[in-house]
Amino acid sequence: MFRITVLMENNLSRNKALRHGHGLSLLIDTGSDRILFDTGPDDSFLFNARKLGLSLDNLSAVVLSHGHYDHASGFRDFVEAKHCAPSLFVGKGFFSRKFAAKGRVYSDLSAGWGRRFAENHGFTVFELSADAQVVPGIYAIHGFPRLHREETIASEYVKESIAGFVHDDFSDEIALAIETKDGIVLVTGCAHPGIMNIADTASARYGAIKAVVGGIHLGNADDARAGQAVDYLYSLGVRELFLCHCSGEKCAERGSRIAAGDTLFFF
Repeated sequence: MFRITVLMENNLSRNKALRHGHGLSLLIDTGSDRILFDTGPDDSFLFNARKLGLSLDNLSAVVLSHGHYDHASGFRDFVEAKHCAPSLFVGKGFFSRKFAAKGRVYSDLSAGWGRRFAENHGFTVFELSADAQVVPGIYAIHGFPRLHREETIASEYVKESIAGFVHDDFSDEIALAIETKDGIVLVTGCAHPGIMNIADTASARYGAIKAVVGGIHLGNADDARAGQAVDYLYSLGVRELFLCHCSGEKCAERGSRIAAGDTLFFF
């Protein structure tokens, strides 16, 4: 058995002592290893962990799904609160500065810290260009073939490169596959590369998906597009959807909406 506890999420929790805000942070506990997946935008996930009586000491690893502030800026707060872990897993390109562009205005969406910051605080940084085992039974998935052309990325998302600003294809994004006796649990941060693309990749590499947990970035999608994505996941044999953050109500109502303080148990 393992459990996933939501430490940070957009919606107000039923536990009114907890903070909420735009972001995501999950604590995954297998019994032998504990992994922090994303850290939200600030120290709210730390505050909520304390309120829930959950220690964030002695973690096995930290995994950050991509380089946007709402998933990774809280890492600085985590480190400055004297927490640590032996390993940090990110996707290749995570440390590029990322922006939302509107005309001449570029809003910085980056995490606000770099590789040296993590290394100076004792982390071994794994910047993945391929899949990797995080701990036994949990794998970071990197590199998602874009087979579903309808899963597009908004042109406003850009990143800095040596050639200047280029469209951000979110090639740094990673997801997690957690093995269970009857299929994998797929954990996503924002699923910018497209949840159908991510699900295809995960199932091809790790087998049937029994559940999806996290954000699937369809908050602005119309009914048809949201329905298409959810129907596709169910067509792959996914039995349960636990959605939050950027997923949108149209998708969440087709599964289970989760919020800070919620814990999921898998066997």
